[in-house]
This record gives sequence, C-alpha cells and structure tokens, in this order.
Amino acid sequence: MLSFELPPLIPREDLFGNPEKASPNISPDGKRLAYLAPDEGVLNVWVRTVGQEDDRAVTRDRKRGIRMYLWAYDGAHILYLQDRDGDENWHVHATNLNTRDIRDLTPYENVQAQLVAVDHRFPNEILVGLNLRDATVHDVHRVNLATGETNLEVENPGNVVRWVADSRFRIRGAHAALPDGGFQLLAREALTPQPPLPKTGEGENGVAAARSPFQITGEGEREFSEWKPLVTWGPDEEGQPYGFTPDGRGIYIGSSIGSDTQELRTIDVATGSERTLASNPAVDLGEVLSHPTKDHVQAVGFNEDRLTWDILDADITDDLAALQRFRNGDVHVVSRSLDDRTWIALYVLDNAPAAYYTYDRDSRAVEFLFTTRPILEKQTLASMEPVHVTTRDGLTLHCYLTLPPGVEARNLPLVLNVHGGPWARDHWGYHPEAQWLANRGYACLQVNFRGSTGFGKRFLHAGDREWGAKMHDDLLDAVQWAVGQGIADPKRVAIYGGSYGGYAALVGASFTPDVFACSVDIVGPSSIRTLIASIPPYWEPLKQLFYVRVGNPDTEPDFLDSRSPLYMADQIQCPLLIAQGANDPRVKQAESEQIVKALRDRGKEVESLLFEDEGHGFARPENRLRFYAYAEKFLAKHLGGRAED
Repeated sequence: MLSFELPPLIPREDLFGNPEKASPNISPDGKRLAYLAPDEGVLNVWVRTVGQEDDRAVTRDRKRGIRMYLWAYDGAHILYLQDRDGDENWHVHATNLNTRDIRDLTPYENVQAQLVAVDHRFPNEILVGLNLRDATVHDVHRVNLATGETNLEVENPGNVVRWVADSRFRIRGAHAALPDGGFQLLAREALTPQPPLPKTGEGENGVAAARSPFQITGEGEREFSEWKPLVTWGPDEEGQPYGFTPDGRGIYIGSSIGSDTQELRTIDVATGSERTLASNPAVDLGEVLSHPTKDHVQAVGFNEDRLTWDILDADITDDLAALQRFRNGDVHVVSRSLDDRTWIALYVLDNAPAAYYTYDRDSRAVEFLFTTRPILEKQTLASMEPVHVTTRDGLTLHCYLTLPPGVEARNLPLVLNVHGGPWARDHWGYHPEAQWLANRGYACLQVNFRGSTGFGKRFLHAGDREWGAKMHDDLLDAVQWAVGQGIADPKRVAIYGGSYGGYAALVGASFTPDVFACSVDIVGPSSIRTLIASIPPYWEPLKQLFYVRVGNPDTEPDFLDSRSPLYMADQIQCPLLIAQGANDPRVKQAESEQIVKALRDRGKEVESLLFEDEGHGFARPENRLRFYAYAEKFLAKHLGGRAED
C-alpha cells in the first residue's frame, strides 16, 4: 500500500550524479561568469562572457572532478584545488584563460597546499600554505601567478593552524593551538612604513600588475615587531580570526569569552581592546559578509533553525531586502564583482535544488542563472521541518525531520541520519540524502546532538568526552521522540552516517543493539585509539584538542576502548553495511577492515564496500551511485522501503 501512495521513484542518477551546473562566480571585472559543469562526464570549470553564449570548459580534469575553485584577481587565471584519489594532499592549479595552459603552482609530492589569501590589490600573487619543510605544519609561501616563482614568506613555529593577511598582503595574524587544547590569536605590527597600495593601470584585463609589499631592508633592520598574543581562548572557549579591519589596526574575530555564543568583535592590535559588532544569544556567529574591496564586514548570518541576517552596513540594507522579497528560501550572497555592482545570490530551499540568480545593484533587478539539478523540478520533493527535542538531561536539540510526501506520517520506517565532524552541524535546506530516503518511503531525522557546533559553547562542550555516551543518548532521545509522536515504527529504525556519523552508526549497532534494525557506516572509525594514532601529520597541532574533547590514548586507553565499537563487536546483532575509501587520510582503511574482520570472525552479518580511488567520502559520481545502489537495497531489505532496480 505504501509504495502506491508515494510519488514515483526519483532515479539515483538525478540525486547523486553530477549536477548540470553549480557554484557560479562572477569575474573581478564583472564581465565573465565561471561555474562548474560536466565535461566528458567530469566536473570542470566553465567560463562564459556575460550576456553571450560562448561557454567553454577551461579546465581538463578527467577523474575526480573539480569542487573548489576561484577567480584570480588578475582576471587571466582560474585557480582550483585538486588532490589525488582522495588523499587530501591538495595542489593549487592555475589555468590561463588566454593560452589555456594549466600550471601546477605547488608541484610537490605528498605535500598539502592551503590557499591562505588572495587580494585584488596584488592580483599577480597568492599566499599559499605548504607543509613542505615539515609535514606537521604549513609555512606561508608567496607564489607569482605569471611565473610560478615561489618564495618562503613566514615560517611556522610549530603550532599555527591559520594565518591572516592584512590589506597590504602581509601576514600579520596567526591562530595558534595551545598545549591545553585552547587557541591563541597573535599579531605583529609593521615597523617599516607601509608601502603604498598598487594603482590600477591599463595592463592586461585592465588590472594593474602587483608589486611585492616587502622591501629589502638593511642588515639588522626588521619589517615587523615580534609576535604578541592578543586574545587567548581556553579549551572551554571558542574563537577564531576572520581578517584585518580596513585600516590594518584591528582584526575581526569571533569570540565567546564573556558570552555563551560566539560574537563578531574587533580587537585592536596595539591595545588589545575589543568591541562587539554583532551577537545572538541563541546561536554562534555564522556567515560573515564583507565588502569586496573595502574589507569591512557588512552583514552577519545567524542560523538557529533557519538563516537570518544582521546588517551592519546600511548601504546593503535595501539590497538584501530586495533579494529576500524576490522569492522564498534562505538567501546567500556567494560572489560579487569588484565594483560591487553585480552580485550572485544563492537561494536555498528544502524541497527544490539550489537556485542561483544575478542581482544588479543599480536596477535592483534579479535575473535567473540556473538551478543545479533542473530535472528535480519535475519531481515531488519532500519538505524539511525543523523540530526541537528535549534530552533526558534537559538540553534542547535542534533537529530536522523530512517525511515521505504522499503518505500519512504514522508508523513509518525511520533512518536516523547522523552528521559528521562531530564538530559540525546540520542545516535546513535541500539535502540529497534526505530527499532520497523520503522518496523511498522513510522518515529521515537529522539531529544536532551535543558537541555539534553553532549552538554556543555550553552545548558544544557538553559533548566533551561523551563519544558513545551522552552524544549517543541524544540520538536515542531523538528516535524516542519520533516513536512517541507516532511517526516512527520502533522496530524499523536504521542508523546511518559518515565520518563521526559512521562511528555513531557502529555505536548504535554495538552499544544499543536492540534499538536499530540495521546500520550503515561510511568512513567511520571503529576504534578511537587507533583513529587518533593515525591522524594526518598536519593535524599534529590539533592533537591536544582531540585529547580534551575525546580522550588521550596515551594516558587513558581503557577509557577510549570502552567508547569504541571495535571492542563491542560481540554485541552487534543487526546487519551492517560498511563503506570505505582506500586513500582516506583521516579515517584510515584499517578502521573498517578491523571491524569487518571482528564481525566475520564472529559469524555476524556485514557487507563491506571499498573504493580504491576515494578518500574521506566519495567524490566520483560513479562511486557515489554504486554506494547508494548498495545502500538502497540494504535499507529496503531490512526496513521495507522502496528501491530502484
């Protein structure tokens, strides 16, 4: 009866194959548009002239597809990041739009590149972090886009996890990890006169060539003062830098000191005095929208159940109002031209694919660009409803419930879809897995359990040392809420997730074997002790954070083993599906192999998938489609939902 009341099956290809188009970005001069789209079946960067139909692919990836790219401010290059088969050793590539040549700007084996900063005032240079000298930390290098010349800019003392450049494109801020698991913001002041900013000339593409802001000084002269601490966040506080103020005298930061939630503040480099610009007592600082050339923060997004904007610069009040009036959904400004006349806006809805529009600030006209998956506009998609669940110890969990359209929300099979991180969160909006599950006849429940980010430091740190304990209790309380509401059939509940969510799926099967009918683990750790022992070398500065929030394998191995599904394998009763990427640098292949072996040694039911050319998740569409085909059959077998042939 259920299958006849649901709308037609949505093909997996429509949900999990490549989007038709995605991620548009306007060029610095506002004359061209870049976006991602398939080329020979692989996502690549395309460029077209605004107002024309001269679209062409400008990159030539033929395997994993490009997911992260941006315009270089010289207007002549597109920059993109790519790794090898999911190993996360990212390289920064530059494709020349005039010659179509592609250069690997960081051609080093087993080295991870991080894009530190780009600046419109220095269009021919970029700042890149490389763990070339020491695999555990990233030094900053200045790279010339035209020649590929690379010079060391700042050497990492061993604990810096983020660098901050000022408006003169100089590294003057550092976010450093501390031995107690906290963090510290350091800054330095310029001792030599500030060099003038480059003047815009009539060079190629109308953008001036940049000159280095660094001058060779005489022996004994120094460019900067010593690094000094500006603010210290203890292990129970939260904070981070966002960038320098336009005059270079202050830094925008998020900080929870003196508040439960992170607020947007400025801190003066010379005096250390702070000023709060925006705050919300319910949730942390979210999106920060800054002017494309003047660098000041114009608006801040806060997201409790849905996104709201707190406007700091009245100059954009009417613009955001016009965008919000234009159509329903949460609106994000994702790209702006340097003259700030052209914006690209993203509208996020729960029951429709992402939709992009251009916005002309002069006329206030909004013009449709594209949706990522127009084929889904012909399908009946489900709505996502924010719901609140009270835990057994009185916390409020912000959750999202997606129900199958066309059927009564009574006694349904339920998939508890657990987010990764765990220091992340679920958001309202279109979610391909939620739509897939609802279309197959399942209720999908996504839970921001304690330890999730965005809901204040008390909620975040309520998850400290609670892996497999109170964090799991929150998931159980959410399931019990759905059962108590009559929505979920208690005998047909699955636990499903990736990364930490995969760990939670293993915990559900092993620690509470009577609750779940089946479990799906995607790249989840089975032993916390072996997870921490095998983290990538460049996570070394963050290791103490794991010790504080999770546990220390050197001093308390028994505690961590008591929270690890591997050592509870004999308790597992429900069927398991485990999927792993062979090149995963975060959760190594051994994490899945050891739990699969433990289960098979005990004669327990487990299905295992290994993707040889993937890492921490599945980037290639053929691999995604293979996984979801297996998962769909697995869930249908054990929960009774629908499956595509």
